[in-house]
Amino acid sequence: MKKAIVALLVITALAVAPAVFAQTSATPAASTAPIIGGADATRIGVDTAQQKLQTVSIEKFEAAGFWNVYMSGDEGYIQARLFDGSPEGKKNEPLAEERYVGIDPKVADKYVLGVRADFFRRGFNEIFVMAKRPLPIEGITKTITVWVVGRNYNHRLLIVLQDFFGRRYELPMGVLNFQGWKKLSVAVPPQAPDGVSGIVQRNFHYNNHMGLRVLGFKIECDPMEAFGTYYIYFDDLRAVSDLFAEDNRDPDDMGDSW
Repeated sequence: MKKAIVALLVITALAVAPAVFAQTSATPAASTAPIIGGADATRIGVDTAQQKLQTVSIEKFEAAGFWNVYMSGDEGYIQARLFDGSPEGKKNEPLAEERYVGIDPKVADKYVLGVRADFFRRGFNEIFVMAKRPLPIEGITKTITVWVVGRNYNHRLLIVLQDFFGRRYELPMGVLNFQGWKKLSVAVPPQAPDGVSGIVQRNFHYNNHMGLRVLGFKIECDPMEAFGTYYIYFDDLRAVSDLFAEDNRDPDDMGDSW
């Protein structure tokens, strides 16, 4: 009789055990996560980055008088003018945001800027296409693009930038060894932890000193091809910028521009 009772108890225990184990394994892991300061520790650092990336229009090259072109007088002479035209590939691009840079949306995008350089001799010649006033880029600039006709020369195009503290930078956009229109782009290197390398676009002491200004373009000529006449055309200068700080600035804040 005792053996029958013991056997019955063993069978009952084995039947109940799986149910207990099943309930334990079904317990959600989140309920056992450590809580720090009332927050779930497993979510700390997740979705905390705040950015508002937007493609903004910087310049459409609709006014020839806004651009100065020059090169050394002993290297050659240079001129610039507007031409009707537009890159065919630009038609498939989304419209850029223009409210941040004060561009009149009613201005027709129908011209491109053409530059002609006539060289006296071969050499390490430099051509500058500079804006009469710096072109500001709102927010923190990530990338800059421009449409260019390079005429298949081994000359190199650089964009000339300036930060709000007057420091000047030249970033290479690419070699002009292609025919027809091509969109050249460059990524703006962020400030490194050492505080020396990279480009400083934000200073926590000055909330209105942010971003970059475009001063113009520089063309470094290949000495083997810097002869005769060289043509280059520009259109549609744009940037991808983080506008989170600009669009979320306190409306009652004071401006440090006096």
